[in-house]
Amino acid sequence: MPSLAISPEFVRKLAALDAAARRDAAVALRRFLHNSLAAPHPERVRNGRDPRLATLRLSAGHRGVVVRQEDTYWLLTLLPDDEAWSYAQRHRVGVNTAIGVVEVWDAEAVDQSEAALRRASQGSDHRLFGTFCDNDLLDLGIDATLLPILRLMTSEAHLTGIEPFLPESQLAPLMALAKDGSPAAAWSELDGCRCMEPGPGDRRGGIGTADPDDLIAALRRSPGRAAFATSQQELERILNAPHWATFLYPPQHTYSNWERYDRPTLVTGGAGTGKTVIALHRAAYLARAGTGPVLLVTFSQALASELAARLDLIIDDETVRERIEVRNVDRLAHRIVSEAEGRPPTLVGTGDLAALWQEAAGSRFAAAFLLREWEQVILSQNLRTLDEYIAAPRSGRTVELSPEIRGTVWRAVQYVTERLRESGRRTLLQLASEAAELLGRSTGDMLGDEAPGREPYRHIVVDEAQDLHPAQWRLLRAAVPFAPNDMFVVGDPHQRMFDTRVALAGLGIPTRRFHLKISYRLPHEILSFGIRLRGGGPADGLVEGVAELHGYRALQHGPRPTVLGYVSQEAELAGLVSHLSSWLADGVPESEIAVAARTTDLVRAARTALEQAGINVKVTMLHGMKGLEFRRVAVIGVADGIVPAPEALTPAAEDPTARAHDLQRERGLLYVACTRASEMLYVSHTGRASPFLPA
Repeated sequence: MPSLAISPEFVRKLAALDAAARRDAAVALRRFLHNSLAAPHPERVRNGRDPRLATLRLSAGHRGVVVRQEDTYWLLTLLPDDEAWSYAQRHRVGVNTAIGVVEVWDAEAVDQSEAALRRASQGSDHRLFGTFCDNDLLDLGIDATLLPILRLMTSEAHLTGIEPFLPESQLAPLMALAKDGSPAAAWSELDGCRCMEPGPGDRRGGIGTADPDDLIAALRRSPGRAAFATSQQELERILNAPHWATFLYPPQHTYSNWERYDRPTLVTGGAGTGKTVIALHRAAYLARAGTGPVLLVTFSQALASELAARLDLIIDDETVRERIEVRNVDRLAHRIVSEAEGRPPTLVGTGDLAALWQEAAGSRFAAAFLLREWEQVILSQNLRTLDEYIAAPRSGRTVELSPEIRGTVWRAVQYVTERLRESGRRTLLQLASEAAELLGRSTGDMLGDEAPGREPYRHIVVDEAQDLHPAQWRLLRAAVPFAPNDMFVVGDPHQRMFDTRVALAGLGIPTRRFHLKISYRLPHEILSFGIRLRGGGPADGLVEGVAELHGYRALQHGPRPTVLGYVSQEAELAGLVSHLSSWLADGVPESEIAVAARTTDLVRAARTALEQAGINVKVTMLHGMKGLEFRRVAVIGVADGIVPAPEALTPAAEDPTARAHDLQRERGLLYVACTRASEMLYVSHTGRASPFLPA
């Protein structure tokens, strides 16, 4: 019986077919897998670059391009007949001799570039890779057929010119050599192209010498390139599950499936690098190991519900799934306090809390200033007395306060906390702080019978970590024992939506850090737009110092983002309806389209305009785009006076550093919304554009 190895590109192409063609192709694959007499048979390709490539007729007018080795058939892609034959003629497959992963080449395009490079290199004695001998390059897994072309290159632009035709495992080390000239840097990039498993005495793992003719072994080392189906049940799962549930890129697979982390682990990376995918698969891995209950936690309930739904797509075994609890950190705190006190705690409303701070402020301080001082200094450091507050550092708060003024601030804070205590109400951050204290009072191993009141988690996986407050981190640290695989954290300081700047090491969570640099979701054009919008500069939080966007890149290309200005809101909404109508006409499902705006009024106006046009897509505030992904996204109302929102900015005279943080937070909001689009981005405004938009 044959087995199928199916690529993610094949699955995406299949999903893009119309219903009838998709049904016919699925039936053909089932027949092929069962070796039916009615199954399609591989048809050889004339004048092809690789004799192992063939095509399978899967539906009227469409063929799959397949690579055969023994009884395994690797489905590379699905294309109209003429394009399938052309693809099969142009491409070849191979095995990277250094790391053993499978590679697919547009061999014809690479060969055709040689003549142009030869002309471009005339008149220059400099060679981009002139300091490296052939053996240096071959040791890095560089394909021998590529060496003559590399010897012609005189600049990075020449390498960039053939970038679309090279496998990532060839391009990444070459780019490192071209930029840094260091074999160590090239090996670091090459390691990122494989799924590393720990070997005896080697925490990085190794494969030894890869057999360049053993394609099946290479495919099994490349889970992001192929998923194996030997039964109809496996075939249906691969064809119908979202690609992120089945196919993991090398860093995603490595970090989520590592057997043992000896200390808390932090994975950072920009939009589209797969942090949430890693968190989901890490939680699933820990649950399958069966070493104890797993908590998957994030900062909002909407995201927690989304994570729970995604876990259901990854884990088929109900027993394994039941080992994972998915919560947002506020509900976790609420439950701990409720169980300890025997009744649900009462939370103070936003309006009532603002009124209390206004009462406490008097004429000396702004209410917003006091609130930030309480949350970012006092609650952040868990300060309990005036003496502690006077001695405490005020990181990020540039307005100097003398001991006398700190005393006045402390009395204002005490006024608010006393009023809350008298009325039996608490804020969410107070709740987190109290929950952490409740857990900390217990003694003994929290999993032992002697301490049944403590939270019974053996592992905690944290998503969107950049938006958690120190009080919430103290709660999470108290909810899991100090042990291997205790805490696994993913986040991106550049996507922060709240003013929570904290280094985990300062909270008793020293981490081993890994950083992701490749955006698998975003095309280069949207990524570049987002970086320029965000500012591209460093962001603090999660680690000591700052996190950079340097080296952040995409692997694919797409259309440039569209930015349009309108003379009135009515015209802008009409433009929105027109653009979304054209997207739907392109065959994009409504579920793959989203609209975002900064204000509730704009959200309501957009929703009404779209409903009147019969268009039912997600319409939400910029905050609501957090953690989501769509093929096409429209962000409207990105105008001066709306983005950034004036009411969200601290007056410069009050605290210039706080205002700078507010501006970066507003940039982060817009950056998050724009980088939810995996295919196409549309941005509009009425009147003058937001100063955040790239020129």
